[in-house]
Amino acid sequence: MKNLVLTVMIVLGAYANAQSPKRILAIFAHPDDEQTVAPLLVKSVEEGAEVTLVTATDGRLGTNEYTDYEAGDGLAAIRREELKCAAEMLGVDLIHLNYHDQLRAAEGYDGHIPHVRSLLKEITEIVERVQPDVLITWGPDGASNHMDHRLVGATVTQVFTARQWENDMQLYFFGIPSDILPSEEAVIQRGTDRSLLNIQIPFEQRHLDTAYEALRCHASQYPSHIVDQMKQERQALEQKVFLRQFVAPTATANSLF
Repeated sequence: MKNLVLTVMIVLGAYANAQSPKRILAIFAHPDDEQTVAPLLVKSVEEGAEVTLVTATDGRLGTNEYTDYEAGDGLAAIRREELKCAAEMLGVDLIHLNYHDQLRAAEGYDGHIPHVRSLLKEITEIVERVQPDVLITWGPDGASNHMDHRLVGATVTQVFTARQWENDMQLYFFGIPSDILPSEEAVIQRGTDRSLLNIQIPFEQRHLDTAYEALRCHASQYPSHIVDQMKQERQALEQKVFLRQFVAPTATANSLF
């Protein structure tokens, strides 16, 4: 009887593991950065994955030509609520951290370094807790070369490479194919050769629609007519999200060549 009970428990455990939803952890810098992969997040939720969005900064410096908000605590509070709205519309769980835009770079070494070291530790703790199957973040270009984008991507990469994780976690960088960018300067600044973007995930119009309805939540950044314009521009491109997989070495050598 004991052997039968043990066998049933093992079978049920294996079934439960087989049925466990995949977990995606998308980590970006600012409120609204999630838009770059939003159709993928919507599609993944629809397919049953557990998707968690981590946003590192509070968006306090997010002023632009579209609105007349002033930088500071007030704008950070507004953007925190906007991000909650967007995450709910996308169907993802949200972890919004409390780091300053530019990660206090203007304060020099003594302001910046403690801030980014804290970010490294906090991202490590989140990865340990969530145990994702997939990490998605910025590549070295940061999509726009923004310093926060690049630093958050480097932070996630450091967390991933610092140890051998027990689960078979994979790391992917968001990328923009160089051949769709408008100029050589744009390619230099933020392009990735298409051959390196080995993950190309198609999405449907409904995923794009939901993504851009979520972007409307970020009204402090994008008035409705700007969202409409951005959506039209996105629809003119391929309906895919492009990612580049971080590929670990499979062998150790004693020569560069």
